[in-house]
Amino acid sequence: MIIVCQLCNSRLQVDEGKLPARPFTIRCPKCNGATESGVISPASEKGALTLGGSPSTENPRFEQPTAAPLFEPEPSATTTSPISPEAQKLVELLSTVLSQHAKADAAAAGARSWSQRRVLVCTPETTRETTAKRLTENGYQVFVAKDTRQAVERMREKQLEILLLDPQFDPVEQGGAFVIREVNVLRPAQRRRLFFTLISSSFRTLDAHAAFLNNANAVVSSNDLDDLPKILEQGLRAFNDLYEEFNAAFKVGAL
Repeated sequence: MIIVCQLCNSRLQVDEGKLPARPFTIRCPKCNGATESGVISPASEKGALTLGGSPSTENPRFEQPTAAPLFEPEPSATTTSPISPEAQKLVELLSTVLSQHAKADAAAAGARSWSQRRVLVCTPETTRETTAKRLTENGYQVFVAKDTRQAVERMREKQLEILLLDPQFDPVEQGGAFVIREVNVLRPAQRRRLFFTLISSSFRTLDAHAAFLNNANAVVSSNDLDDLPKILEQGLRAFNDLYEEFNAAFKVGAL
């Protein structure tokens, strides 16, 4: 976490995991002034929100920016015995029947149409692949950003439904702050179609108050990433219930 001294504007790097949950005071080693801070709030951190452009988001003259690519899990190393043509037909038949039942259930419940939700993962490298793999295995279409530029370019395509952000994403280029800025400048109609989730060890999973303070739809503790698909489903269910009548009035489906 970065704290800016209120007297000399020095940027102080503080270990987020060691900060108390209540407001605290830190002394600047440069001017010896005391700076007060509150609960960690990535949305209000000074940095990308006030500094303007970043080397990761500016377009070089001879380089075409690329958006975050679609995640493709590596094939399993285990070998399986070949399936007979009869068994393969049975598998395809069962898959078709299950898909039809899922569509019927969704239509009966007034839920969203049967399609993969598109999610952008902006997390540190240590958790990036495992998070993307877990979501892919649970039916999500996952895009993984390795740096700030890829994240911003994918967001500007306006084809996402879920955004997962760890404030420690691309810390060299203040990636967390730039991604939050892209969320904050969305038009209300676009913002309502994006389920923005913050991931951090300082959060308690699905803490509605913490989500409100950080301008997010949900917060997830980094200790609960193993249950991330279930947590997202629970959060999205509440989100869709909240906007059910609003979506019906504008004739748009649930997320």
